[in-house]
Amino acid sequence: MTAALQDPTVETFAAQFAASEAALPGASLDWVRRFRRTGFERFSQTGLPTPTEESWRYTSLRPLEREAFRFDPRVEQMPSIDKAPSLLPMSEGCHRLVFVNGRFHPGLSTLSTLPEGAVLETFAAALERHPDIMEAHLGRVLANDEPVALAALNSALATDGVVLHLRAGVSLAEPIEIIHLGGVQAGLCYHPRNLFVLERGSQATVIENHRGLGEASYFSNTASEILLEEGALLRHYKQQSEGAGGYHTSMVGCDIGARALYDNFTLSIGARLSRNELRANLRGEGGECHINGAYLMRGQQHCDNTTAIHHLVPRTSCREVFKGVVDDGARAVFQGRIVVHPNAQQTNGHQLSRVLLLSDKAEIDQKPELEIHADDVLCSHGATAGDLDHDALFYLRSRGIPEAKARSILIEAFLAEAVTAIAAEGLCPALMTSIGHWLADA
Repeated sequence: MTAALQDPTVETFAAQFAASEAALPGASLDWVRRFRRTGFERFSQTGLPTPTEESWRYTSLRPLEREAFRFDPRVEQMPSIDKAPSLLPMSEGCHRLVFVNGRFHPGLSTLSTLPEGAVLETFAAALERHPDIMEAHLGRVLANDEPVALAALNSALATDGVVLHLRAGVSLAEPIEIIHLGGVQAGLCYHPRNLFVLERGSQATVIENHRGLGEASYFSNTASEILLEEGALLRHYKQQSEGAGGYHTSMVGCDIGARALYDNFTLSIGARLSRNELRANLRGEGGECHINGAYLMRGQQHCDNTTAIHHLVPRTSCREVFKGVVDDGARAVFQGRIVVHPNAQQTNGHQLSRVLLLSDKAEIDQKPELEIHADDVLCSHGATAGDLDHDALFYLRSRGIPEAKARSILIEAFLAEAVTAIAAEGLCPALMTSIGHWLADA
C-alpha cells in the first residue's frame, strides 16, 4: 500500500473497488481490468486533491471525508420516478438518456433511429457491444498516468455514462440530452463516464442536465473524454442544478483536430460543492474552442470553474467568457489558463471573467493566466468583480420598478451575454428560465 492509502477516505474507496471490481462493466475484458487497476493505482498514490496543489488552491474536498458515501454497481432496484425533467421539449427523432443515481433508466429514456455510421450507447452497453471502439479511444485524453486524481478514480469505478461515436461526415440533426438525477437516495456516490468521438467532418450537439431531487447528500464524479478529428463540430452544453446536499465534480478532456470546433457552455446553480474542470488541447491548425459559463451561488455554496487550454500548433484560437453571481456567504473560484506552446505562432486567445458580488460576505477567487512561449500571438485576459451598477439600479427604480425586480432585471441582463451565445435551438430560453427561477427563490 502507498502512503496515500493511510487517508481514511482513500481506504474507503479502496474497499469499494476491491469489493466491486468483479461486478463492474467490462470485468470480463483483460484490457478493461488493466485500465481500471491502473486508474485506481494512480488514485491510491495521490489521494484526493488538497489545497496544497496549485490547481486546487481555493477548493477543499475535506467535506467529503465526513461523508460515508456508498458505492455498489450491483444494485438492481431502480427508484420509482414517473418523469425526468428536461431542458428541451420532446420532438421527433430526439435522443434522451436518463440516469438515476448514476444508473441508466431505460423506462425514462428515448433513443430514436440513428443514421448509418453513428453509435450511441450507454458506457456499460458499449463495453459489451463495441469493445473495439472503447479499447481504441478510452483513456486517450484522460490518461491514467496523469496526476488527475478524480478522473483516475472515475476510471476505476465508472459504471455508466454515454458513448457517442460518429464516422466521418455523419451529422446528428437532433441534440442528445443526457439527464442525471441525483439525491433520490441518500449517501450514494457514482462515477459517470462519457466518451464522445467525432471523426472527420461529423457534427453533434450534446446537452447534459444534472438535477438533484431533494436535499439528500450524494457525490457525483463525472469524467468525459472528447476526441474531435479534422473539421468535426461538437456543441457541448451543461446545466448543473444538483440538490442542496450534493457534491458534483466534473473533469472534461478534449482533443481538437485541424479546423475542428469545440463549443462548450456550463450553467451552475446547484450543489453544496461543485467543480467543473476542463482541459482542451488544440492539436490541429485552424482548431478552435469556445469555453464559456455562468454560475449563481448563494447560502454556503462553493463553485469552482477551472480550465486549461493548450495551443500546441500554429493558427489556433480560443474564446473563454465566464460570468458569475455570488450572494450571501457563498464562494466561487475561477482559474483559467491559456498556454501557447513553442512554435504555436498566430495563436488567438481571449479570456474574461466577470463576477457580481451581492453581499459583503460573498467571495470570489480569480486566477486568469497566460503562458506564452511564442512571439506572434494575439492573446488577452481580464477579471473583474463588483456590485450591481448603482446608476442603472437607480434608473430602473426611478421608473417605478421595485428594487427586487430591478435587481433581477440587471442580473439577468448581465448573465444573458454569456447564455445567448449558445447555438442549440431552444436551450437558451430554458437556461434563462432556470436563472429566473433562481432569482425568484431569493
